[in-house]
This record gives sequence, C-alpha cells and structure tokens, in this order.
Amino acid sequence: MSEDWRVDTVDRLRELIVTAAPEVVEEVKWRKPSNPDGVPTFSLDGLVCTVETYKDKVKVTFAKGASLSDPSEVFNASLDAGTRRAVDVFAPGDLDEDAFVDLVAGAVALNQG
Repeated sequence: MSEDWRVDTVDRLRELIVTAAPEVVEEVKWRKPSNPDGVPTFSLDGLVCTVETYKDKVKVTFAKGASLSDPSEVFNASLDAGTRRAVDVFAPGDLDEDAFVDLVAGAVALNQG
C-alpha cells in the first residue's frame, strides 16, 4: 500500500465532514518543524474534530466524543479518555462513512445545544 493513501483519506474525511456540516470552518493549527503542514481542525460553534496523519494511520479526534452516541462503534481509539474519542483509519475503505457523517453531525449538534 502506498503512503499516498493517507492524503486521499484526509481528503475523503474532509468531504465527509463538510457533507455532515456544510458551514464547518477548517483551519490549520499547530504548525511546527516536525509537522510543517500542521493539523487540520474543523469547528462550528466550537471545535468539532481534528485530523492528524501518522505513519500508519489517519486519526480523527472528536473534541467531545465521549458525549456522542456511537451505535455503529466507529470510535476505536482514545476510548478511555475523559472527554475526547478518536477514529483511527488504517487503510482505504476502513471507515463506515455513513456512521462517520452521523458522528460529525452529532458533534455539531452537541456544540449548538
């Protein structure tokens, strides 16, 4: 598998986030020498999620993920964290896209609640 899959995955995640929340604002934060591209963050009435690229995965961290309903069990990382939850994507097609869109919509609703 080519490492380019991560770039494609980030692009697809961005599309899904915008599908769930068309008014979401994307910003890049936390640029540093070890990560000159920074971390894409998505906000709408507060932080919704961040998307980080690692050698073996793409991680989407939901700021208030512990408060979200996840009946499809999309969250697979940071499950013991007090507030946040994350989705680690290890390969293309390794994500229930419909359930992910529902998580993003739920995160926005929580921010707006």
